Amino acid sequence: QVQLVESGGGLVQPGGSLRLSCTASGSIGSINAMAWYRQAPGNQRELVAVISRLSVTNYADSVKGRFTISRDSAKNTVYLQMNSLKPEDTAIYYCNADHRPRPGIRDDLWGQGTQVTVSS
Repeated sequence: QVQLVESGGGLVQPGGSLRLSCTASGSIGSINAMAWYRQAPGNQRELVAVISRLSVTNYADSVKGRFTISRDSAKNTVYLQMNSLKPEDTAIYYCNADHRPRPGIRDDLWGQGTQVTVSS
């Protein structure tokens, strides 16, 4: 069983920064892409940023230039550095991982979510 555990959420003022972390633990095979999603009240869950196994990244237009996704594959950890935060960034942030416990088998893993609130 593989679990994703997130940390780093909290309350921050507009213009501030936060860094989210997500670590996979358990019987890990290999992890391909890792990503961050978010869901604000009344909205659907949306992709924020994704990073491939080779560290190719892609971002939602709304966060380009402000957020940076990175990973430490040796630690099975993905990070999201969030700068210049805006009130509209307020949401629950979820970590996602494309886990392959063995060839031909895929697990779509989700963390429990961490709350980010941007407010003065």
